[in-house]
Amino acid sequence: MFEKEIIIDGRGHLFGRLASVVAAQLLRGQHVTVVRCEEILRSGSLFRNHLYWKATEHRRINTNPRRGFKHYTAPSRMFWRSLRAMLPHKTPRGAIALSKLKIFDGIPNPYDRKKRLVCPDALKVLRMKSYRKFCRMGDLAKMAGWTRNDIIARVEDRRKVKSAKFHDSKVKKAAARAKAAGDKDVAKFGGQLKKFGF
Repeated sequence: MFEKEIIIDGRGHLFGRLASVVAAQLLRGQHVTVVRCEEILRSGSLFRNHLYWKATEHRRINTNPRRGFKHYTAPSRMFWRSLRAMLPHKTPRGAIALSKLKIFDGIPNPYDRKKRLVCPDALKVLRMKSYRKFCRMGDLAKMAGWTRNDIIARVEDRRKVKSAKFHDSKVKKAAARAKAAGDKDVAKFGGQLKKFGF
């Protein structure tokens, strides 16, 4: 009924809109993986979002803080926390839906070789006016105390070089194949092979 797994590239998507779309898919039984959470965008300036974060961070329980609010600083965990609030996660149905979700900062090993999709309903360029202020989740997380921003950026630069190299070789192979398929000598040779059952 469903595809095995949908992999969404978080780059250029709006935080809340993407979370709502992913939550709806999870409740339908779809397996969803979101990569590059540090590139997800939030509407509003970085300063304003940081003030909002500080107000949220202030919330705690006086008697035993371990029982109360967990203030995650990684972009992937911030996204997970907002998405969890959109699911009935305390019921069996919601818990099963949440178990079908995977979220990553950057693009780790198996997913860098798989097809990644975008969600048009959540893209910033389609949903926000061009002059509106916005900020990147990676920058907000860094201000909140996330220490992995530079490491993720370094790993991503290496991955992009590797990915570009693979893409160039793929394009060259496709061009060579198309050229060979259009060659008359090859077609004649293929016809002879067909006679012999190949």
